[in-house]
Amino acid sequence: MKLYSFTQSLANKIAFLLLIISIIHSNQALSANKAEQNNGSLEPLRIAVASNFTTPLKELLRDFHQQTNINTQIISGATGAMFIQIQHGAPFDIFLAADSIRPAKLEQQSLIIANSRKTYALGQLALLSINSTATLADLQHLYQKENQRFAIANPDTAPYGKAAKETLEHLALWQQYQNKLVVGININQTFAQIRTQAVSNGLIANSQLVLNNLAGAVIPSDYHQPIEQQLVILKNSKNVDNAKKLSEYLLSPSVQKKIVDFGYAAIEQR
Repeated sequence: MKLYSFTQSLANKIAFLLLIISIIHSNQALSANKAEQNNGSLEPLRIAVASNFTTPLKELLRDFHQQTNINTQIISGATGAMFIQIQHGAPFDIFLAADSIRPAKLEQQSLIIANSRKTYALGQLALLSINSTATLADLQHLYQKENQRFAIANPDTAPYGKAAKETLEHLALWQQYQNKLVVGININQTFAQIRTQAVSNGLIANSQLVLNNLAGAVIPSDYHQPIEQQLVILKNSKNVDNAKKLSEYLLSPSVQKKIVDFGYAAIEQR
């Protein structure tokens, strides 16, 4: 009887141990399944983003990842250049442009998910002078200074460059600045040209002033067309659900307040 009792007790312990192992494996499987459901895909969300919004987006994605466990990959560049890449089938999931023109064209060409075109930020242009605190009045005479160049982004591909050209045209100064201009590929290159003192002055994104604790002069919004920055979810995306989550996140009131703190105008103030 004692041998039988010992054997029965051992069998019960083994059965209990197997039950515990089974529960642990089940929980691990459920966790993995839940994580996969949250991510929708193991592939990172590929985000094509305009240069001016790259740094703010990196800041915001830390919180986005904590909330959703969605991994992301940033591809940064001039809006016009990425627009052409998208037309040629670049494998992006979501496009955060620096204007509304290219997103609207992608919509007309049926290259985006229906009703995904949204305004996520309103850009502001600013004057930065590396040698002094710039004022708006400086624009009237900076072109007259010898041995000083003036930096703007490419008006043909970068919306902030287009706004810079419109500002100088608004002030009837476009022709006067022609021999002084240094044109960057995108607004980040323009900012770098000034920060490295390769160029003394220029028109950049206000967010670059704010994020780098620099003093400058914000250009009045009526000097140029609105810099309405829109996002679209691309039709060839294999990560649509996660792209929608990012869109909803960026448009949420709390994130919109953070975007204003980064140096953009509030959307409701238009």
